[in-house]
Amino acid sequence: MSAGFGGGAGQARAPAVVVVDLIRGFTDPACALGSELDAEVAATREVIDAARAHGVPVLFTTIVYDAAHAAAAAVFLRKVPALLELAPGSPWVEVDQRLAPRDDEPVLVKAHASAFFGTPLASLLAGRDSLVVCGATTSGCVRATVVDALQHNLIPIVPREAVGDRWPDAHAQSLYDMEQKYADVVSAAEAVALIGR
Repeated sequence: MSAGFGGGAGQARAPAVVVVDLIRGFTDPACALGSELDAEVAATREVIDAARAHGVPVLFTTIVYDAAHAAAAAVFLRKVPALLELAPGSPWVEVDQRLAPRDDEPVLVKAHASAFFGTPLASLLAGRDSLVVCGATTSGCVRATVVDALQHNLIPIVPREAVGDRWPDAHAQSLYDMEQKYADVVSAAEAVALIGR
């Protein structure tokens, strides 16, 4: 990469954590959308346990295609018809039980890649200066959320072990691209330490 890329995004002082789409449809290989993400779920659990211990807000997203969401995302659904498995009432739309959102932790329903698009995420992050982004997939919804976080003037932080993708090459390329242009890509241990500060 040319000089002038890959600088640090800044010092995070008031972080929040968003867990993007670590739902059963993505973490269970039995679903057409799923892949083996056990290690990523475990790393995410470490991050959210630290956040809970230090009073840092934790938010989750899921994808559910009811009639309204399906109409709003018609082009996306034509491109990725397997997303139609994420129907209301389906077990695939539930947050992975190993992460178990608490009653005070919002689960935002979205229809597009970014956790910001069509959700109240930006307003829920009022007073926060940074966003730790965990989840799936690295090349899709995680990357879209990171780009939008940056565009909301938040410092995006990506714990590399806490994000995953169906395709290893896409995962690696996306982490590299985010580190060069959009986010601070760190280890899960570094993210936990940052939250603890």
